Amino acid sequence: MKQFSKSELQIMKYLWAIEKGFLKDIVDQFPDPAPAYTTISTLISRMVKKGYIGFEKYGRDKEYYPKITKTEYFKNHFKEIVSGFFNNSSSQFASFFTKNSDLSLEELRELESILQEKIKDKKQQ
Repeated sequence: MKQFSKSELQIMKYLWAIEKGFLKDIVDQFPDPAPAYTTISTLISRMVKKGYIGFEKYGRDKEYYPKITKTEYFKNHFKEIVSGFFNNSSSQFASFFTKNSDLSLEELRELESILQEKIKDKKQQ
């Protein structure tokens, strides 16, 4: 899956948030000054052709929905980041992330809890 352009990602964020919507619903998500209606329509048409967005037709109107979940998109690009920048090593990424993020003690404890739970699950498999 290719990475979305900045404009495509913005449309997908709005579509993920509303889950389904007509063109007007998507346009309404943009802050003022919103891009031209025709610009958004063109982008959505291209994204439909690429398989990122689907639609159901109601007469002349189309109700759009994402064909890719936010989780699927992020998971794919996370793998690319780990592969491209951290020698395909999740532990190198985790080390970089914890050393270069300004995490609070509470956030670090939450990460520790998540890791402990994952370790417990792996041991039970």
